[in-house]
Amino acid sequence: MPELCSVAEAERRIHERLPRFAGERVRLGAAAGRVLRETIRAERDQPPFDRVMMDGIAIAMGDGALGARRSFVVAGRQVAGASGVVLDDPAACIEVATGAVLPRGCDCVVPVEQTRRDGDRIVLIEGCEPKSHQFIHTRGSDCRRNDELLAPGMRLGTAAIGVLAANGVAEVEVASLPSIAVVSTGDELADVEQGTLGDAQIRRSNDRAIAAALRGRGFHDVHRASVRDDLDATVERLGEWLAEHDVLVISGGVSAGQRDYVPEALRALGVDNVLHKIAQRPGKPMWFGIGPRRQIVFALPGNPVSVLVCAARYLLPALEHASGLAPRAPERVVLAAGANTHPEFTCFVPVRVHHDDAGRALATPLPVATSGDFSTLPGSDGIVELAPSSQKAPAGTIASLYRW
Repeated sequence: MPELCSVAEAERRIHERLPRFAGERVRLGAAAGRVLRETIRAERDQPPFDRVMMDGIAIAMGDGALGARRSFVVAGRQVAGASGVVLDDPAACIEVATGAVLPRGCDCVVPVEQTRRDGDRIVLIEGCEPKSHQFIHTRGSDCRRNDELLAPGMRLGTAAIGVLAANGVAEVEVASLPSIAVVSTGDELADVEQGTLGDAQIRRSNDRAIAAALRGRGFHDVHRASVRDDLDATVERLGEWLAEHDVLVISGGVSAGQRDYVPEALRALGVDNVLHKIAQRPGKPMWFGIGPRRQIVFALPGNPVSVLVCAARYLLPALEHASGLAPRAPERVVLAAGANTHPEFTCFVPVRVHHDDAGRALATPLPVATSGDFSTLPGSDGIVELAPSSQKAPAGTIASLYRW
């Protein structure tokens, strides 16, 4: 295995080895945001009948114009949810409500705004010229019974939940949510709730940032933990978490320092190393492997910017892939200003995205001083990926965007 692999090669290796999360059936109320694992077909024609689209009257036009007919006797009323009535007399009309079944014998709906009542008759106002089949939602015009409506691999959003409900799907097969442990390593780390810090301490933030990123993509079964810089303790604690969780995300202890014990501990636990070190900045030391029970293991660098870059570029897409989410092409943006590159490494640069008057997505670079400087990241939307180059990427460069 080469010392460094490219970003594209790293992505290929990760997705090639990823297991697929199991499926489960959930009630419709719990399905929003989940990844669909079955084909959903139309329960019946939609609409299931010729449907009235406006409050007003239904009349019989036939193939010709109304001619002198401008006044109609009200022969009945058709409300939504009631069985269809019949218009027997073409000189009469049926009062109708939006969503009602079109009365048999009718082929035109005139909106109430284009009529006036005159005793027991409805009169068309001046200028009203009805057309045959207007304001009628024809049976089966949306879809036919058994048509495919939703395909596996889509995330169930607002419209999809509505389609499921409209077609009588009370339970649906979705990808199971993995149990994820997010582990921070380091003797210097203190919890956010700790009071006064020691001179050599910093607050632990990577685990909370990663957990927030995971929950933002629908992975809610997240557990945070920490371990000190000790090989035996690292082996013991990582072994416990591997036994309890489907995914292990580790922050820190993955580089080449004397106290970076994570790769050695994972090797001792039988985790198969798929890749270690990528030709990128920041995030070069990233490690990925598969555990003995097909657990997914990401070991990310400890610097906060590196952590968020690797999470956005590899971790989140990988877990969505394992869920069966259909792959999507990266979002493309145009650099609003130049950005530094490197001749040998892919560079990931934080950006803020906005749109110009022509609708172009423009990305303004917000470079950070070091991979530990994450105080400016809250003003960014994600990172752009810039290929290795000996020249600065100029304004106007088209780049792939990965949102946080």
